[in-house]
Amino acid sequence: MFRKKTKSLVALSLLLSALIVVSGCGNKPAPTTTPSATDSKEPIKIGFLGAKTGDVAIYGLNTLKGLNMAIAELNKDGVLGRQVQLVEEDNAGQKDQAINITNKLISQDKVVAIIGDPTTGITRVAGSIANTKKTVIISAGATGTNVVEIGPYVFRDTLLDTIAAPATMKYVIQEKNWKNVALITSKNNDYSVSLSKIFSDAIVANGGKVAIEEFIQDKDTDFSGQITKIKAANPDVIVFSGYYTEGALIMKKAREVGIKAVMVGGDGLQGDDLMKIGGDAVEGSISYAGFSPEQPTPNTEKFINAYKAKYNNELPDLFAAQGYDALMLVAKAIKDAKSAEPEKFKDTLAATKNYDGVSGTISFQASREPIKTPVYLLEVKGGKFALLKKVPIEMK
Repeated sequence: MFRKKTKSLVALSLLLSALIVVSGCGNKPAPTTTPSATDSKEPIKIGFLGAKTGDVAIYGLNTLKGLNMAIAELNKDGVLGRQVQLVEEDNAGQKDQAINITNKLISQDKVVAIIGDPTTGITRVAGSIANTKKTVIISAGATGTNVVEIGPYVFRDTLLDTIAAPATMKYVIQEKNWKNVALITSKNNDYSVSLSKIFSDAIVANGGKVAIEEFIQDKDTDFSGQITKIKAANPDVIVFSGYYTEGALIMKKAREVGIKAVMVGGDGLQGDDLMKIGGDAVEGSISYAGFSPEQPTPNTEKFINAYKAKYNNELPDLFAAQGYDALMLVAKAIKDAKSAEPEKFKDTLAATKNYDGVSGTISFQASREPIKTPVYLLEVKGGKFALLKKVPIEMK
């Protein structure tokens, strides 16, 4: 009985061996891994984070126009053989909505990068989420402090306040001889609070003096108390670190009480509503920007002409130009890294040097902070922003 059982086991073993050999000569087993994101032919999804409605909608809408210009150009040939798809959302300038949208763009829409928000405060909260979830985010407008420090997935292609504000104050104090400064800060605006500190330090460094400092809040409309105190201080210039709506209303009140000093500020004043609301009261106002359509380079001129053709002869502003550059920088990084995976192309993006953007020449430092040149000083002239002066910045 034992011998018969042994023979049966041997025969069964031989039969199984033969079956294994035969199966090895047939079709190969299906692979257990799925194609990588690099091999996919699905569209490369890019998220837009910005306001299309609300008080700062002008920033988001113009950024979106620049993004659509870039999308159309990139999709002529594609990126890594794939089309680029923009996923749009509207945060209405609200942080809580920006948080929800950022999470949605990453977790549901599966974007590989987010362009936006144009404002510093929202960029900080969105940047924290994107960095944690290892998705590249690049702001085409945030200029305040403590942005890229959030982490290695957070970028911006803007003219930094820490570079532009000192250059502006040097011009105001040393060339215009406006030394006594009235400084106005919007207390509930992260951008304004950080910019006022930079302006204050630059005023002192260039031989000026903050004769009086007053505070407002975004959405305030009555500035009678602050302007009455400012008039008594008799400043040579009013430096306001906030946005265009409040800036326009401040200057209307200033002109009503007979103050002749002009307003100087950052790129937060860059919006046509400054002139629409402020009218003659904002004539002569000076602000800095990372872009001007005047005196363009050949690359910038090409962009301007295409923009005018697409948008009914409208000239692009800095948000449109920086939005365009932001997406083009991301696309170049994806191409150079040969991968649309954020963990791979973020390092290629960080290594960008002397990129010839339509908003200026852009290089990222080791900290990922951009150095842009030149600084454009713009003056409100005849109800429009006009180039006052180009201030070159040394690229390091």
